[in-house]
Amino acid sequence: MKHPSPYCTCWPGGTVWLTGLPSAGKSTIAGELARRLTPQGRRVEVLDGDENRALLTADLGFSREDRFANVQRVGLIAEILARNGILALVPVIAPYADAREAVRKRHEQSGTPYLEIHVATPVQVCAERDVKGLYARRAAGDLVGLTGVDDPYEAPRSPDLAVPAHRQRPEESAALLLGLLRERGLA
Repeated sequence: MKHPSPYCTCWPGGTVWLTGLPSAGKSTIAGELARRLTPQGRRVEVLDGDENRALLTADLGFSREDRFANVQRVGLIAEILARNGILALVPVIAPYADAREAVRKRHEQSGTPYLEIHVATPVQVCAERDVKGLYARRAAGDLVGLTGVDDPYEAPRSPDLAVPAHRQRPEESAALLLGLLRERGLA
């Protein structure tokens, strides 16, 4: 006999796209939010940008066209998960507004909730954190095209939520986001 899943299917699915500069705290906040939601029985999937780049979009580079394609592929996966009752947390830079807008429209067409969260950490703080050493590699001349430094980052003009991750602990940022999810009926 198959045992019932411990995960609740009573919540609607949705996509929570966390956009921001490299080392802004997107993945950390997504992970913390997932840790809070999963024990409540919420079906959650984190579609981490680095994991996506290693597997789903490994064939893409970092040109504007490839970045657009990267966001569209990840957005499609998120939308499929979301319309099937899973909360997809997507900590992916997605530097161009038109790419994020295309993902939002895909969600609207299927009637699937979509929230755009701007992890609004200033570039100076991101460079100090430098979680992956990208800013150091850029300063040493070993990296060209770093988002927000020598490649554009178009911050959301009207995100569903702007998270000041540089002024609070990840737990506080996740709590802020959890509040929005509850307000929108997604948690």
